[in-house]
Amino acid sequence: MAVTVDRSPAEPGVGLSSRAAAEAYVGGVCFKQGPPSLIGAELEWLTVCGESSAPDTRPRPAVLAEALGPYAPRTIAPGSPAKPLPGGSRITLEPGGQIELSSAPFDDAAQLCAGLLADSRFLAGLLETRSIRTVSAAADADRRARRLLRLPRYHAMERSFAGIGPYGKLMMCNTAATQVSVDAGGDRPEITARWNTLYAIGPALVAAFACSPDLHGAPTGTWASQRMRTWLRLDHTRTRPPVRTWGDPVAEYARWALDVPLLCVRGGENEADWSAPPGASFADWLCGALDDEIGRAPEVADLDYHLTTLFPPVRAAGHLEVRYLDAQPGDRWTVPIHVLDALMSAPEVVTEAAAVAEPVAGEWSRASRCGLAEAQIRSVAVDLLTLAADNARTGIAAGQIADAVRRCRDARTPDGVSTRPTLEPDTQ
Repeated sequence: MAVTVDRSPAEPGVGLSSRAAAEAYVGGVCFKQGPPSLIGAELEWLTVCGESSAPDTRPRPAVLAEALGPYAPRTIAPGSPAKPLPGGSRITLEPGGQIELSSAPFDDAAQLCAGLLADSRFLAGLLETRSIRTVSAAADADRRARRLLRLPRYHAMERSFAGIGPYGKLMMCNTAATQVSVDAGGDRPEITARWNTLYAIGPALVAAFACSPDLHGAPTGTWASQRMRTWLRLDHTRTRPPVRTWGDPVAEYARWALDVPLLCVRGGENEADWSAPPGASFADWLCGALDDEIGRAPEVADLDYHLTTLFPPVRAAGHLEVRYLDAQPGDRWTVPIHVLDALMSAPEVVTEAAAVAEPVAGEWSRASRCGLAEAQIRSVAVDLLTLAADNARTGIAAGQIADAVRRCRDARTPDGVSTRPTLEPDTQ
């Protein structure tokens, strides 16, 4: 998480008395109320082992652990201290070997970007000691999907998604994102406004920052964001909450979360111990319907874990975690950070952004498939980025967003020049 959910780990054995208690708990931990002031981000990169320019080799977890030393996550080095990098970021690893920096929360986007930039350079130096490189690509165009992390969670996830085509494994192993986290809001009305706006602006921003037209192993089809395509093709009960009908996200998110099918049940080291009854929800477990299959009642720690298996475009995790943006070429990840910071900068800007985005709100598939080649989506994207530039907190941020405005405005229709940026391996 870019900004860690502010709660202590649940004590083992702490139970849940009722569905109402569980919903109240979810609403409390997923939407922390307070004046919105913090921002954080997660950056993901594909990784390549070796000196060749062709990205054909995934680094083994043991080699990554050697390169990262005391900064290695415990998923690949159980005894590691998992120290934060000098700028405060922590390293995690995705199932296919993608490496991720999760920032500390910052008071402003400029500090956040400076910290992440320093940590990304530091990370590159660590990886170079074992001839590992990062690649700024949101989708792997060359390698088949292959899972490197042999953890029960990912085994359960792969098994659960296998029944709906190749998209689950492709998402897990061959994609990378730029994620931005912002505070939920000071009270319920402000939380509702910020939540609804982050969803409304999503399709236009997906198109504005789409840069993953090629994904090895994906079924035939032209998509501006193949990465987002994988999410849209997954289990809709887990990835597509009906937010357009929600008047109170705090209450509705809690109800939705309990009704999402269980992806897995925390168990021991044996992968089979993590299996969940097919189609059964957390609410089913809570009411006792799964007593025979699971053999115990759910605890608060089980609910905490279940919340981490929900993958909506915006996830409530104490803060609001924007998950719908492609990883960006080079250091261009600073741009969506500044855009979201600007669009969330004041209540009146939040309201205006929602109004600007309304014509294409909910058009996730069209935006992911067509990107800026679709005239209406392109127009809304330009207007949103212009609003962000007008409300940027620094001149540098305004300049970066203005460049993005020009790029989007100049994007051509399908019979013209491609709107997709060229992705190149990092050279840092």
